[in-house]
Amino acid sequence: MLRSCLIAIVTAVACPAYAQSSVTLNGLADAFVGSIRMAGAPGRVDQVGSGGLATSWFGMRGVEDLGGGLSATFVLASFMRVDSGETGRFNGDPFFTRDANVGLSGSLGSLRLGRAAAPNFIPTILTNPFGDTSAFSPLVLHANVNNAAWLHRTTPSDTGWGNQVLYTTPRFAGLTATLQYQFGEQLNSTGNDGKKNVGVSVLYFNGPWSATAYYERDQVSNSGASAPLTTVVAGVAVPETKKDWMVGGSYDPGFAKFFVTYGGAKTDIADYDARTTSLGVSVPVGAGAILAAMARTKVEGTYDGSRTTGSVGYDYFLSKRTDLYAVLMQDRITDRSHGNSFGLGMRHRF
Repeated sequence: MLRSCLIAIVTAVACPAYAQSSVTLNGLADAFVGSIRMAGAPGRVDQVGSGGLATSWFGMRGVEDLGGGLSATFVLASFMRVDSGETGRFNGDPFFTRDANVGLSGSLGSLRLGRAAAPNFIPTILTNPFGDTSAFSPLVLHANVNNAAWLHRTTPSDTGWGNQVLYTTPRFAGLTATLQYQFGEQLNSTGNDGKKNVGVSVLYFNGPWSATAYYERDQVSNSGASAPLTTVVAGVAVPETKKDWMVGGSYDPGFAKFFVTYGGAKTDIADYDARTTSLGVSVPVGAGAILAAMARTKVEGTYDGSRTTGSVGYDYFLSKRTDLYAVLMQDRITDRSHGNSFGLGMRHRF
């Protein structure tokens, strides 16, 4: 008995009590085989690609209970290319591009510091049936991806912001809002010390209904280290201010889920005004769903033209974490040759 008491006392002294904490490793691997030709491209590319229905990523997140309803959090997450084994979405993408932040969370909401999703990201992926894929989602292609034939994406400063402060409100009757401020981190001697990105996003969920909205005013690029957004005029890079916004929603009566968005983007120096409309539907069929979406962007200014992209596919779930998919897509741009693409792929969440 005495020995048991001594062991208990020594253990209590040597191992002080810690607040409850947890760290989890999670991510998603998505790869497809297919053939890609965007509108205006000189030819097509037959390939094994990464991210046919979702951008592949891996990371870890942790939470520590500090007591009194307050928690400390951290998230570190990196994009990856399953087809080649390289990190990032493209060459030069920083390692923890998806997330790198610490924060506090409690009854008054959450406050985070570091890199996290930009205001445009969550509203965009929640209001189209193809999620966040930059390969086959018409809305994501129009919002986030430039190519040689189309330089008028509607979100000017990436889907993630670094060097930022984010505050997310508590949920009230299904409604949450996130306020975001990104520092430009420029020397005051350069004249760019006042450059910054500011934005807000709103999410609302109520039964079969959901609604999203965001607004951004961007002066800082997010190509790794912070740098002013610029537009080249007569061979000179001129500081640029871009504004973009979107409202959208979805409705799920049970037999299908319907999506709609409308948004725009406007620039000061490049001088263009873009407006994007998208429609989508997801129809449950068997163990999967038929997916269909269309996005159309009309641009006016120094460039007048439009882009229309449509995709249709089938996503079949082998389990809650693993699915197989097939997608066809057509892409059209004013005065350019149109492009047709397809992909057959697999996605696994862990």
